[in-house]
Amino acid sequence: MTLFSDLLAHLSGTLINVATVLLGSALGLLLGGRLPDRTQRTLLQTLGLVTLYIGLDMAGTLGRVSGGHVPGVILALLTLALGAVIGEALGIEERLGALGDSLKRRFRGGGRFTEGFVAASLLFCIGPLTIVGGIQNGLSGDSSTYVLKSVLDGIAALALAGVYGVGVGFSAVTVLLIQGGISLAAGALASVLLGGADPSILKTNPYVLLVTGAGGLMILGIGVNLMLGGLKVEDRRVRVGSLLPALLLAPLGLWLASRLG
Repeated sequence: MTLFSDLLAHLSGTLINVATVLLGSALGLLLGGRLPDRTQRTLLQTLGLVTLYIGLDMAGTLGRVSGGHVPGVILALLTLALGAVIGEALGIEERLGALGDSLKRRFRGGGRFTEGFVAASLLFCIGPLTIVGGIQNGLSGDSSTYVLKSVLDGIAALALAGVYGVGVGFSAVTVLLIQGGISLAAGALASVLLGGADPSILKTNPYVLLVTGAGGLMILGIGVNLMLGGLKVEDRRVRVGSLLPALLLAPLGLWLASRLG
């Protein structure tokens, strides 16, 4: 029973996300894409405001961590800056976009079902929220990031299903496999680190706090993008994908600062 409850805790956010994708797809099929552009834009901006709030709340954890004499916010700044340099050098943002375009071209001949499945799977599973939320849910059982993502994906599924049809709903399988895999991998790592101790203590672990804070700053970028996306200001969007290496660099930065401090 304990194993089942632990598994459920690690997958809670993913299961919520799967449910909202299915619900949004069902509503989209019923409405048939009848929402006007102005309503869709206002919904995006509303979600942007909520995303900004969530990002600020997560970023606030930086005030509770330090590496030696180096404050958490400085560590986050350094790791995000270095992550941005690496991310831009690797062209992560462009590679993600190219992957999406390539799959769309490859499967376009397969009909609207396949096109909708591919488009929705890419939209729901490629992005910082997928990684940040999976790490957060798996390490500490906190599903708040995936709950936010679930709302975003549910509304996006509603809009996509009105255009592509039932194939969008089947992207819930992709969400389950990818997000569930990330969460379970993070949960397995937490089990090794904790050795059977209460996972809730990870919420005060400095490494988890730093990753959460850095992830919160990235989520702020997503909130800004949602606001600007509603205004169609593409050239001012935050290139959040290029910041993803910072999630791996943050624990290393804290470890180095603690040793040097």
